[in-house]
Order: sequence, then structure tokens, then C-alpha cells
Amino acid sequence: MSRSGYTLPVFACASAVAALHWLRHSQPLEVVSVDLIEPAQIVEIPIEQVAGLSKNSALAITRSDPGDNLDLTKNTPIWALVEWRKEPGEAVIIQGGEGIGKQLNAEGKAAIYAYAQRLLKENLCLMLAAGEKITVTIILPEGRSLAVRTSNSAFGVVEGLSLLGTTGISQPLSTPDQLDAFRSELQHKASRFESLVFCIGENGLDLARKLGINSEQLVKTANWLGPMLVEADALDVKEILLFGYHGKLLKLAGGIFHTHHHLADGRREILAAHCALVNLNSADIQAVFHSATAEAALTYLRSLDAKTGSNWVNQVYNAIAQAIDTRSQEYIQSHNTRGTAATICGSILFDRDRKIIVKSKTACILIEKLC
Repeated sequence: MSRSGYTLPVFACASAVAALHWLRHSQPLEVVSVDLIEPAQIVEIPIEQVAGLSKNSALAITRSDPGDNLDLTKNTPIWALVEWRKEPGEAVIIQGGEGIGKQLNAEGKAAIYAYAQRLLKENLCLMLAAGEKITVTIILPEGRSLAVRTSNSAFGVVEGLSLLGTTGISQPLSTPDQLDAFRSELQHKASRFESLVFCIGENGLDLARKLGINSEQLVKTANWLGPMLVEADALDVKEILLFGYHGKLLKLAGGIFHTHHHLADGRREILAAHCALVNLNSADIQAVFHSATAEAALTYLRSLDAKTGSNWVNQVYNAIAQAIDTRSQEYIQSHNTRGTAATICGSILFDRDRKIIVKSKTACILIEKLC
């Protein structure tokens, strides 16, 4: 059985709680209790170090423990600097320091998202008296160097890591145990809804909610799209909307139904093949093929459209979306032994700025039902 750990926001919160405790009592804590909120659970987080920097500020350090998840943040230090504040405003202000990423599409705003903000504020506000105010600065000393090994830049986050997620529990996303957990969630939701939305990761879940899709119809799949599609069909789910970042989801257009890059990639080959199918010229196909990332290939096609007044992005990505739908239907049908109509699939692909690139024809129908 794989061991679950906790997400980065939990350790950031624990550090902040320990630092605030020092400011109030001038005493270090070895362990702090954090209310995860999601799920409704109190957990104990060990504190590595606490130091008072002045009568108005203190710093505390924890270390990330994501359990058995293959997470590059494992054992990385998370600092929280807490300072008393007299200026008007919220009781708790959260800001990003060194190693916390900046959002390019939000004028450099710190990449500290809704769950992390809520987790910190709710736990810290319980420790404040009426009228007291603090500023909390989260620091990841290794964040900038670790970020170059992630896909953060593909989602417009630079210079560090994100405090992202919707839960405090960190689950191993590529183990059979995690697939069992995803299937269990799918079984529960399939008993309530005939139409569901599959999201590979947190970015898809977050964007789908913002579009007005009922969160109860969202199912996280991580990289297990193939098994999850087959399971949905077996559970008699009528319709699945595949909603994801184009650099992941386009793999399905090439028949790759486990999308972890350690198992299979093929993104540039799939992109280049669809460029050829819509008759893009050879030099431009070569440029797409040799792009460092799927996002870079999309940027190249967009610049080509801007220069020439062409429509290559729409042509290429419409072809890819249709291929995703077709290959998904074929994949499901190949595993359907009941002789019944297979689950219908549609697809929506978005870019690093969480802007939708394309909706397949089927997705356009499904999204009308879901929103």
C-alpha cells in the first residue's frame, strides 16, 4: 500500500503557525496541528526550526513529505516568515518570497492559489486576537532551481514553484493504489451522473470549475486516462468530456492512453503529423517537429498565423481534437464486451494561460449540457 503524504500548502501553513506561535509565546514548537479543511482532518506536522528575528517577526521551517508520491519537492525546506502588521487591511496577508513562482498572466502575482490561501488564513486567524494583523511570506529556498524541472512555465508560472491544489493530501498519482482511488471516485460519481468531465490535473479541475461545470461531475484521472475511460464505459456513463492541457491530452490523438512522459511521449510526432494532414508546408512542419515543447509548437503556429493571416492553429488543433475523440471511442469500443453502445467522448484543450484552444464538435454539445 502506498503511503500518502501532504501537499506543499500544508507545510507552508505549519511553518506559519509555528512562527506565529513564537511571536506570541517566544517558545518553539516541535510539532504543530494543521486543519486540512479539505479533507476535514487535523494532522500533525513536525517543525524543523523556529527563530525569532525581532520582536515583530519570526521564521519557521518544515520539510515537505509527499509520502510515496514521486514528487521532486520531497524533503525540500519550506520557510514561513511571519510579521506583525499595523497597516489596515485583512487580518492575514499571504505573499510569496524567494522560490514561489510568479504568474505571468496575473501581472507577476505570487502562485499561491485558492486552497493554499484558505488553508493559511483559516488556521492562522484562529490564533489572532481581535484587531491583530500579520503578513506571512512563504519562501522555498530551492524553489527556483526545482522549477526548471517542472512544467510550471508551460502554465505561465516562472521563477519558482506553485502552492497549488485542492486538498491537503498528496497522493501518488502513478501507482496502482492511486488508480484504485480514482476508480472509486468514478464509481461514486457514475452512480449519480450520466455525463462526467475527466481532468488530468489540478489546472483542468480549476478551469472547469471557473467555466461553471458542476464540481460534482469532475473526475481527476492523472495519467490513467485509458483505464478510466474503460471503467466509465463499464459503469454505463453516457458521455465523457476530456478536459486538459494540450501538451498532455494531444497524446490521445496518437493512441497513447497512459500519458506519463516516462512511459510514452510522441507529442512532437503527433503535432507534426497533424500539421502535415492539413497541408502545412514542409519547413514549418520541421519547425513544429523540432520545437522544444508542445507550448513552443503552439506559439510557433500562432506567430505564423499572425504573420501571414493564416488559420493553422484552428486547422491543426481541430484535427487533433477530432482525432482524440475518434481514438478515445475506438479505445473504449475495443474494451467493450457487453455489446452496448460505447460512451461518447468529446475533448477540450487549453494552453499554458488556461485559455481554451479548441473544442471538438462533440465537446461543444457536451459543454452546453454541463454548464
